[in-house]
Amino acid sequence: MGLIVQKYGGTSVGTIERIQAVAERIHTTAKAGNSVIVVVSAMGKSTDSLVKLASEISSNPSRREMDMLLSTGEQVTIALLSMALHEHGQAAISLTGAQVGIVTEAEHTRARILEIKTQRLERHLKEGKVIVVAGFQGTSRSDQLLEDPDMLGEITTLGRGGSDTSAVALAAAMQAERCEIYTDVPGILTSDPRLVPDAQLMEEITCDEMLELASLGASVLHPRAVEIARNYGVMLVVRSSWTDQPGTRVTSPAPQPRALAGLELGNPVDAVEFDTNQAKVALLRVPDKPGVAAQLFGALAGQALNIDLIIQSIHEGNSNDIAFTVHSQSLAQAASVAEHIAPTLRSSYGGTISGGGAISGGGAISGSGTISGGGAADEAEVQTADHIAKISIAGAGMIGRPGVAAGMFSALAEAGVNIQMISTSEVKVSCTVAGDDCDRAIATLCKHFDVTNSPARLDQAQLTAANLPSVRGAALDLQQAQLAIRYVPDRPGLAARIFQLLADRSISVDMIIQSQRSRPHQGQMTRDIACTIRQDDAELAKNLLQAAAAELGYGEVWINKDIAKVSVVGIGMAYRPGIAAAMFESLAAADINIHMIGTSEIKISCVVEQAKGVEALRVVHSAFDLAGSETVEVPA
Repeated sequence: MGLIVQKYGGTSVGTIERIQAVAERIHTTAKAGNSVIVVVSAMGKSTDSLVKLASEISSNPSRREMDMLLSTGEQVTIALLSMALHEHGQAAISLTGAQVGIVTEAEHTRARILEIKTQRLERHLKEGKVIVVAGFQGTSRSDQLLEDPDMLGEITTLGRGGSDTSAVALAAAMQAERCEIYTDVPGILTSDPRLVPDAQLMEEITCDEMLELASLGASVLHPRAVEIARNYGVMLVVRSSWTDQPGTRVTSPAPQPRALAGLELGNPVDAVEFDTNQAKVALLRVPDKPGVAAQLFGALAGQALNIDLIIQSIHEGNSNDIAFTVHSQSLAQAASVAEHIAPTLRSSYGGTISGGGAISGGGAISGSGTISGGGAADEAEVQTADHIAKISIAGAGMIGRPGVAAGMFSALAEAGVNIQMISTSEVKVSCTVAGDDCDRAIATLCKHFDVTNSPARLDQAQLTAANLPSVRGAALDLQQAQLAIRYVPDRPGLAARIFQLLADRSISVDMIIQSQRSRPHQGQMTRDIACTIRQDDAELAKNLLQAAAAELGYGEVWINKDIAKVSVVGIGMAYRPGIAAAMFESLAAADINIHMIGTSEIKISCVVEQAKGVEALRVVHSAFDLAGSETVEVPA
């Protein structure tokens, strides 16, 4: 038997009776011959109560004193749980984050783990004791304190998801057999059961899928914990505290050798990826109606064409642009399908398509590009470009870290690399560039983000052997707003300046879409840029960008808060044609129009009208047969 790390959330230890039940479960695990380290959160809503007490004293309490206050919640739990284990005759000892050797940055309320000193842990485990650790907390390294380098480090807390992070970090440092996350749900579900009643329990999900489904699993398993698990090859199991069911395994590939110093990755980007075998097809001025994307990608799927990036930009008038990339050798076939579809779109959906204008290069497309399908201002057109490369940065540290995308754009602009397409997800930003710029772009991004190697990921052979499903789960985000910037001058570096303005005010950006249509405005070629941000940040973002419009030379800025983002994730979709088509077809059948599309290799996201959000989630969940016959019971 080996070492098992178990983590219990606040609900699982919310009462004395529940603490006693947890103690019995731990004792059973230890009696089976396992060494056990237990990480616990504060009881129930006690953290909320402590925050309320602070607010009654001060409207702006210092972050240091908040750490001092909030760290007490977990100390109550560890003492009570250790007492309960003693009552079972089980040797146990409770330790705070400082006592256990969790060393963090000197950053109150949001510290990241630098290292874990394991000597005391190893000693107590040899003595046969269960170690009960206060999650969510650590102590800053003493040499970070300028006033007195020899003084005891400051108490710090890890912020949101801190107990999950503590548990997985301990499992990595101690090379545990697995880390079990106990919670009040049976595991990771295919969707939010409050919105999709027939959501089902997943037996297994990969770390990469879990990271892309951050909005699906954030309340169960925080992305910071998943990132550590992926980096160090920790097996995660998410289980219910109330049953003996096996729960959901969160798996990761065999990790590359990695030092435990700087255990929680401080760099938000841990990988720079590239693909030089890419070509682009764009349909310009297609009708802004339900079913257009379904018709296009259904035809592509019918030809067994594998699509990589897909973007649909904001509409102008009643038309949209849709662009996608394929393998270079498939360009002619994909372009032929698009050219066949383009004339039928106007007749199929009727009406005159406005917002047109002849397409001109504007320096945006490098390599060989062609335009076909007519030339009239109200007709859909096809644009192709070959000899392009896709460059991506990836990392869970990007979640909630403003400025990462802006840093990528700035670095590429300074290197003279022009960006053709942009597509983003929770943990990845991808751009297409001219093929001749690929090597320079890779070197620039590796230097900018200090990336010297990239973590292992599941390859196609592993995928085929494991027979993984194309889609694991579906998620809905109702807390986003759409931000659009019109007539952005088409020159390198301007997108970077725009997103840096937002990052400087701590505004995180999710989806970013740059339109394919380059058109003249006030004597220069321009494009539109759209992105999604949190609704709470919408007005501030609009005001910031409007104030900078004259200086940066773009046009109007507008906000739409009535949107929802629905996503599907599955590692199998990277190798199987037709997944995007199936998603788009399900939405079209429900008469749900798609306003924006963005993808990564294992995720497809669509922005739809907010009032249609829940319906969109349900129809997509059903389209991929994620529902089951059994109802999974979860707390209200």
